[in-house]
Amino acid sequence: MITTTLTQLIERDWEAVAARLIATVRRHPDLQYLSNQSDLDHREWCRDLVENLGNLMSAAKCEVVQRRLEALGRIKCEEHVPLYEAVLRLQILKNEIVSFIHERELPMNTIQLYAEEEFEQRIARFFDECIYRLVRGYEQAIRLEQRTTRAMRAGG
Repeated sequence: MITTTLTQLIERDWEAVAARLIATVRRHPDLQYLSNQSDLDHREWCRDLVENLGNLMSAAKCEVVQRRLEALGRIKCEEHVPLYEAVLRLQILKNEIVSFIHERELPMNTIQLYAEEEFEQRIARFFDECIYRLVRGYEQAIRLEQRTTRAMRAGG
């Protein structure tokens, strides 16, 4: 029950999570490319994941969700976002979600603390799946681009 409450809190306050993400991205020294993207781009990307977090986490092994996450990787490749930056932004988002929950200072008993820990584990597993799918989609886009380039060279 607390897991559902925490998920709903994050989904409802996705804008606060997005603001935290944007601030972290802007000051992170390893995010040269992504730090130049607009706040709107970061907000929409964050919203796409966070506003539907509960559904995405519960369906992470669903083929439709897997394809959606791989599509994110292909899009980042097509946008020429360095792969390490795309992965790092996912890691930052996960950390901002966990920090957001910790800072809410919800009244906790032993069972609720256990549920919060379980929630953090679910978030970690979900973001591990996101990273895997993002990298997979990114690499698929690279291979497709390489095949296309080879075919164009062979034909011309």
